[in-house]
Amino acid sequence: MENVFQARNKAKPIVYHLRDVVRDRASEGVTFRLRVPALQINQGEKIALIGESGCGKSTLLDMLAFIAQPTGMAAFMFRPEPEKDAIDVTTMWKKRQLNRLSDLRRRHIGYVMQTGGLLPYLTVRDNMALSRGVLGLGDSDLVETLARELGIARHLDKLPETLSVGERQRVAIGRALAHEPSIVIADEPTASVDPFAAEKIMSLFIGLAEERNITVVVASHAWRHIKRLGLRRLAHHTHRSKDGRTTETVVNG
Repeated sequence: MENVFQARNKAKPIVYHLRDVVRDRASEGVTFRLRVPALQINQGEKIALIGESGCGKSTLLDMLAFIAQPTGMAAFMFRPEPEKDAIDVTTMWKKRQLNRLSDLRRRHIGYVMQTGGLLPYLTVRDNMALSRGVLGLGDSDLVETLARELGIARHLDKLPETLSVGERQRVAIGRALAHEPSIVIADEPTASVDPFAAEKIMSLFIGLAEERNITVVVASHAWRHIKRLGLRRLAHHTHRSKDGRTTETVVNG
């Protein structure tokens, strides 16, 4: 498997390698399947999955973040640190090593939720520093630096309820970056703001990730400003049965 991680681009090691990964879910007689025949993501790449609601974008992100367990998988390898060996996520899921998966997520992945997901009783500063505290990283100037770069430094000692929706999303992005992860996963990070604000927030987000060589995977329904930022779009297609009770989305990349 090590050869797979070196073959595609020796200058940029592969972070994710998925082969024949499937996630099924069923509810009230309606069945959905996400199928990933092959997916490889390089270190530092910026990836976009574009599509309408219900096409499986969030499901893929949750699998990449080790939140949702695949129903089946031939290979699922993860290499957040290029100088170390790839981690066999397939084995971890099969052995139900949930604590190890959770630890991988905490240490190496930042997550930006569609609604921000900020804790209302913590200040902006404390929300952004939360991931660092969980990992025991202690105080750092990085929170203040990120706040300045995101244009929210003047709000550091305020509660989230006093901020606009766009400002709260900037805080969420700062929180996802504050513990210096290898990967940031963002689920519709600008869906709640107007198109002008969305483009500005995405530009800031991708710019900060680019400076730090962070791998980014974004789910979005808006391709226009995503395309302008140069993200690689994952190929996918969705098929629905005539009765609407079965949906399958296939993602390759």
